[in-house]
Amino acid sequence: MEEPHDPQFRELIDFLARVPSVQVRDRPKRGIGSALEPSGWWVKFSLDICHPLAWNAVQELGHVLNYLSLDKPLPTVFKPVSPPPYLNGGPSQFLSWVIECPNEMSPSKVAEWLEGRLPKPVDDLSQWAE
Repeated sequence: MEEPHDPQFRELIDFLARVPSVQVRDRPKRGIGSALEPSGWWVKFSLDICHPLAWNAVQELGHVLNYLSLDKPLPTVFKPVSPPPYLNGGPSQFLSWVIECPNEMSPSKVAEWLEGRLPKPVDDLSQWAE
């Protein structure tokens, strides 16, 4: 049986699950991967790329996590990841997105930064620019 996420990820995964186009499944991990490693942590998820706000979500997450400040950027990286397309299939099934961060910032602190800067409330589709 699938074990739930480490409790340190609760706030971040709960927040990401509310972002338009993030794919959530009815399982303990909700279809979202996570890991704590000696050098840092990561969270991996998929987006429904056919959702009308999918690229808005990518843009918003990319802005906050990669480019919020030129002088003092967050220690986070948001990027796409994929197995070889020629062995698997296209982006609707095999493209994932990962947030990586060294241990200098906790997953809950990243959730706090996202919640403070993404549309509010994040799950209200009318708050997202189209």
